[in-house]
Amino acid sequence: MKSCCQVQDRNGEKVHSTNTEIKEKIDFSKENMVLIEGGEFLMGTEDKEGFPADGEGPIRKVQLDPFYMDQYAVTNEQFEQFVDETGYVTEAEQFGWSFVFHLFLSEETLQQISQRPVGVPWWVPVEGAYWRHPEGADSTIQDRMNHPVSHISWNDAEAYCKWSGKRLPTEAEWEYAARGGLTQKKYPWGDELILNGKHQCNIWQGKFPVKNTKADGYIGTCPVNSFSPNGYGLYNIVGNVWEWCNDWFSPQYHLDSITHNPTGPTTGTNKSMRGGSYLCHKSYCNRYRVAARSSNTPDSSTGNIGFRCVGDVN
Repeated sequence: MKSCCQVQDRNGEKVHSTNTEIKEKIDFSKENMVLIEGGEFLMGTEDKEGFPADGEGPIRKVQLDPFYMDQYAVTNEQFEQFVDETGYVTEAEQFGWSFVFHLFLSEETLQQISQRPVGVPWWVPVEGAYWRHPEGADSTIQDRMNHPVSHISWNDAEAYCKWSGKRLPTEAEWEYAARGGLTQKKYPWGDELILNGKHQCNIWQGKFPVKNTKADGYIGTCPVNSFSPNGYGLYNIVGNVWEWCNDWFSPQYHLDSITHNPTGPTTGTNKSMRGGSYLCHKSYCNRYRVAARSSNTPDSSTGNIGFRCVGDVN
């Protein structure tokens, strides 16, 4: 089953990169980062609500060294600083379009749409959509600077990490951090989706994909510091936007014999993503569970894909 973020890739489209070589930083700022102490944890799940075909299980022991992780997903403001300093042009800009959720489009933009992806008609390829104009040319991020940057491909995220002196997390690091010190719980805060009558993350409320009741307070993205942090002080580690991981994706991930700092397959076609997004709903894509997985091609971008960074402990 596809997740609500999985769409057709670029179908072999080629672009000529306009980006110059980004100089990699030797060190990184630890501001707004959390030290995640290393240790052993039980990775994966055999939850009946899960998707075994995604390679969520079986449960296995994994050992990790300490690392730093961003408390928040990278924001529009941070990504703008990166672009201003480097002149970087995202892949969505180079291709000239990106995928936008259908309910977010203006009437003018909708009239210009001639086709939609087969099987996921709620995703619309919109010309001029990219991180600075997330719903197309007639949209803006002016009042969303503290929201997570979106329409970011894996390659874009990798470029930002290089500039900031950080890197993308491995899947094992991401899941260990997302669990927040809890053992085999479904969510970063426990096993109940709504805790003490309060929503804990930004996901779809209502009937997907036609009606979002906004019961959790948001329809699209929310500020990166919304809701309560998990046990490690990480905000919105599930919901809001999908987060790229460094690993190549494979449903046979768990067959890797490496249990100390695993990094996934050495090759692949898709890169892993974790955490779900504001479009996830139990009826279709309950991948806002900490052990859930999804993927996309490294050049894919949509209005619900972003990232956060990690850094090594020297």
